[in-house]
Amino acid sequence: MLGLRYLKNVTTLALDDDACNGCGMCKRVCPHAVLEIEGGKARVVDVNGCMECGACALNCPESALAVEAGVGCAAAIITGALTGTEPTCGCSTDETSSCC
Repeated sequence: MLGLRYLKNVTTLALDDDACNGCGMCKRVCPHAVLEIEGGKARVVDVNGCMECGACALNCPESALAVEAGVGCAAAIITGALTGTEPTCGCSTDETSSCC
């Protein structure tokens, strides 16, 4: 799903290539098509599309994926939208503004 973006280079998504068995579960559960299976292994193809939901890591039988689900700007944007408040993820050094 190339198009939906949060902030560049802030996602906590990490893939351990050596642990991956290429089962494809991560690709099936990722709502933003961040992962592909190539050469018998998962590959992150759109890291900035990751919303840090944690579905890939929770469904990986080999624990090859890690993500801090519910943290960062993606969670702040979602929480702000659901609660009708200004999103804030705590990454701003200025206490009066939100970096999201």
